[in-house]
Amino acid sequence: MLIALIIAAEIGFWVTLGAGLAARYLLRWRRVSTVLLVCVPLIDVVLLVATIIDLRRGAEPEWGHGLAALYIGFSVAFGKDMIRWADERFARRFAGGPEPWKPPTHGWAKTAYEWKAWGKAMLGWAVAAVLLGLGYLLVDDPDKGRTLLGWALKPAVPLAIWFIFWPLWETMFPSKPKKAKAPLERMKDLLDR
Repeated sequence: MLIALIIAAEIGFWVTLGAGLAARYLLRWRRVSTVLLVCVPLIDVVLLVATIIDLRRGAEPEWGHGLAALYIGFSVAFGKDMIRWADERFARRFAGGPEPWKPPTHGWAKTAYEWKAWGKAMLGWAVAAVLLGLGYLLVDDPDKGRTLLGWALKPAVPLAIWFIFWPLWETMFPSKPKKAKAPLERMKDLLDR
């Protein structure tokens, strides 16, 4: 049941976000939009409460509980960015808004961006680890609760790969701006297509 709730939370996130943006940009209902957008993080609260209730009722800790903690942790870390991403594109498409922000593509700005993104992932992992630790404390049997603690290590390998190939790589070998092609080269590329 918890897996279905996680799926429902993800669907609910995007549906509520879409409804809030539609109310803001298509219908021009600012107050309704604000209420809907404030409800977006409440979806994570519902998932958290459902997970706590499930564990307190004596449910066997399983991978659904661990996944719920990771989902909430990374939602806390990246939720604001996802909402901003959707808002910028919705405003551009339906309200003539400015071009959406794009991450830097080279130099120290890109390096700083990569470190910040990885730092957010680490924050998501930390929030998930705290939630998993609290879940462990909620379970009456420590042997059963170890399943939850095992979930705290699951993001370690992907986060290490992320660290090596993005922030560390950009620090050691900063991206350089792409060289603009001369007009004749661009024309040749068009003719070759």
